[in-house]
Order: sequence, then C-alpha cells, then structure tokens
Amino acid sequence: MNSFIFKNDSLHAENVALNTIADTFGTPCYVYSKSALVHAFESFSAGFKGSNHLVCFAVKANPSLAILNLFAKLGAGFDIVSGGELARVLAAGGDPKKIVFSGVGKTEAEMQAALNAGIFCFNVESASELIRLNKVASDMGKVAPVSLRVNPNVDAKTHPYISTGLKNNKFGVAYEDALNIYLQAAAMPGISIHGVDCHIGSQITELSPFLDAFDKVLLLVDALEQHGISIQHIDAGGGIGICYSDETPPEFTDYAAAMRAKLGNRNTKLVFEPGRALVGNAGVLLTKVEYLKHTESKNFAIVDAAMNDLMRPALYDAYHDIKAVQPRNDANALTYEIVGPVCESGDFLGHDRDLSLVEGDLLAIMSAGAYGMSMASNYNTRPRAAEVMVDGDTCHLIRKREEIANLFALENILPET
Repeated sequence: MNSFIFKNDSLHAENVALNTIADTFGTPCYVYSKSALVHAFESFSAGFKGSNHLVCFAVKANPSLAILNLFAKLGAGFDIVSGGELARVLAAGGDPKKIVFSGVGKTEAEMQAALNAGIFCFNVESASELIRLNKVASDMGKVAPVSLRVNPNVDAKTHPYISTGLKNNKFGVAYEDALNIYLQAAAMPGISIHGVDCHIGSQITELSPFLDAFDKVLLLVDALEQHGISIQHIDAGGGIGICYSDETPPEFTDYAAAMRAKLGNRNTKLVFEPGRALVGNAGVLLTKVEYLKHTESKNFAIVDAAMNDLMRPALYDAYHDIKAVQPRNDANALTYEIVGPVCESGDFLGHDRDLSLVEGDLLAIMSAGAYGMSMASNYNTRPRAAEVMVDGDTCHLIRKREEIANLFALENILPET
C-alpha cells in the first residue's frame, strides 16, 4: 500500500500535503501514514489467520510510542532487545504476555524487570546467559520461560551488517551445540523450556533462506522431542525486506503459506518478529534544501537533515529514494549529491540523484519508517527531528522536536577549585 502519492503536483501523506506539514511542524521531520501501518500489520497477520500464531513487532525498527500503541491495539506482541524497550512497550499499552526478549547482552536488572512484568519468553543467546537467567529467576522465586536462539548457519543473502544467522555472527548459539544446551536448561530449576527461536537477518528479499532455516529448526524440535523436551512454540524471527529501489521481497501471503506448509500438522504456535516489513515504507523523512553548491566535480544539495537523523546511508551505504515534494521541470535537472550539514564526509543521504532544485525546495527521503528515528543521534549537538502521524486529513504531532537546551540539561560544569 502506497500512502505517499502525488496529488495536484504535490507529494501527500494520505490526504495531507507534505509542504503543509513542513509549514506546520518544520524540518527535518519524520512523517508516518497510519493507514500504511495498519495495512502492513493486517496484511502480515492475514496469512496466518486460523492458525496458532503471534506477531511480535520488532521495537528496534521504530520505538515511537504512538506506533507501538497502534500495533498493540491491533493485537500485536513485541520483540524487545533492552530494558528500555520493555519500558516503552509497557508505557504504550503493550501486553507483557506477548513480549519476547531477544538480545545478546541482557543484564540482571533487565532480566528482573522482564520477569516481574511476566513476559511471554526470553530468547536466550548463549550458555552463559542461560546460567545467569536461571540464577536471577531462582533468586526471585520465579521460573523464566525460555527459547534458545539457534544459529542455523544459513546465508540470508543480505548486507553483512544485518546478517545474523552465520557462524561468525555474535547472535545465538551454534546449531550443533543447541541440543546439549537445551539438555542443560531442562535440569535448571529457574528455567522452563517453551520454544526454539531463529532469526537469520534483516532486509531479506528471497524466500529460500527462511525455509532453509525453518527446516533446520524443525529437525532440532524433533531431536528435542526424542529427549523428552516438548516445544510449545517456534519463533521464526523476522527479516522480510521491503522495496527501497527495485527489490522484490516475498509477498506476505507467499511467506505465510510456505511457513505453514513447512509446519504441517504440528500443534505448535508460530511466533514472528517483523520490524522493517511493517514500518519501513510507512514513513518518510521530510527535509529542506538549504544550499545548492556547484563544484568542478559534483553538484551538492545541502539539506537540513543529516546522518544523525537518518544513519542508514552512512552506515550501510543504504539506498533511499529521494523525491521532490513539488517537482520542477525535469529538463532543468542536474545530478546531485544529497548531503547534510554534519561535519563528516560520510554525511550523505543519497548519491547521484537527478533532480531539478532551487534553494528552499522540500525533499522527501522515502522508505524511512524503519531504522530512521530509532537510530537518530544528537551528533554535532543537533536536536532530533519532530515526528508526525497522518490519519486521513489529520496530522498528529507524536514527538516534539528536541530543544537545544535539553541536549545538555543533564551535564555539569566542574566546580571552581
């Protein structure tokens, strides 16, 4: 579903012109479409209708309280990777009984908070973590529900920074070690084995890696059953990609049909952790051209958004389509580097974009709903952007723009000696 379309020669979010949003809330500004978010969640869930399943939104993709609250109202669970994300989900009205806690470095305090909240499951990522969780739970007089995150050594065929299922990745336990660790877990008084977890990466655009990994998980489930360990759920992770340029990721319906076919007649709950797939194309970063700079080798469009607002291009050399909010005559287009004001040569949002621009024009950095605001920083003492949710004809400010004074409000100058 494309909720960002041109009407009357101006780019709109649903029924609201982006230039109106810029006039009202300023730039840079993240703009989300409520209808796109709802459509994505409902489309993903539809393929599993009638089956025992739980869709847990990966909070790291976009932790906005408004988005979390919207998904919670739609029945979503949540995949978290920190105590902070746990607190966000609870503040947004999320059901703790639908929370899975992933991540390789859970602290004792985070474990305690999750146990007190009564989460659905811990996705344990090492034997050492299992030992710690057993002690924490036992000391609290509780039993921790656990899945072991298994690393199937399947190539997700994605960027190496977002591939998580290979032997050289820090995530999960080696497939060959999983059975023995499960047997250790079965003997621990503070641990209750509930499931098996597997997540192989992000922005995956082929179906085969998911199915290859799922096959290995099912073999492990069978081996566990032979040792008297019954598995209540399989967490298949997330990772379905979106279209940033010309990618053709699997359709949700095809993915669901393939996974259900693999599961067959097993009476096992399926858990999924989509993130980018639900929010990526539901948001844009709105920015203004401050200066046009023409040099012998390149033309630069210097905008008021920067790598601190959208890290993905600098971090992954990731591609985002960039559209003029009110396009001009293409006959006057030049090839521009779209760059920000941060003092780094790596501060760019797009290379070699053919655009017809004048200073003051608005640009929309497309497909910015995932890993945009969630990875934003205050580098160069830059306030983070405002966030706006569009619902039909109405705009809601869901996060105010930060004020500069707030950026150093927690700091202290050394006293005179």
